[in-house]
Amino acid sequence: MPEELPQGSRFAVLASGSGSNLQALLDAYPANVAVVAGDKRDAFAFERARRAGIPAEHVDPTGYTSRDDFDRELAERVAAHDVELVVGAGYMRVLSPAFLELFPAVLNVHPSLLPEFRGLRAVERALEAGVAETGVTVHFMVEEVDAGPVVAQEAVPVLPGETKESLLERLHPVEHRLLVRAVADFFWGKVAV
Repeated sequence: MPEELPQGSRFAVLASGSGSNLQALLDAYPANVAVVAGDKRDAFAFERARRAGIPAEHVDPTGYTSRDDFDRELAERVAAHDVELVVGAGYMRVLSPAFLELFPAVLNVHPSLLPEFRGLRAVERALEAGVAETGVTVHFMVEEVDAGPVVAQEAVPVLPGETKESLLERLHPVEHRLLVRAVADFFWGKVAV
């Protein structure tokens, strides 16, 4: 069981998909997730938020003429929930300076040992490269994709005959554990931007 966060700790979670990382955070810190926000209306992460009684903010990117305009709206919606930290948990959009300037502390989880395999399709590219190991990285987001300061990393071996699905199945529990730990480390002052 993870340690409790300091009294009053509040964070937002950005998600675009099923929300398994969100669920790990909800299980660990149910009283501290202030809002779930994302860009895909049908993302199961919103259902997870609803079931947990957490406010959800969907922002449809098609209604904006620029990435900055979209990110400003997303940032304003998140800011309305008075959070100290934002966690990218399977959020599949690159955050622009318009968002990052408002929230200097944004953690992200990535399925590789950064700086290897930055960006999209990290697991597929690791398999195509034939590496013996890959892993999970939690890092602070900066304007450059997957280039921010590393908070936590853990290697995971690539097994013979590994598929994208089998490797992802083994990476997900590592993502969950590292992300939960990184959030605690942030709020207890063990890591900082």
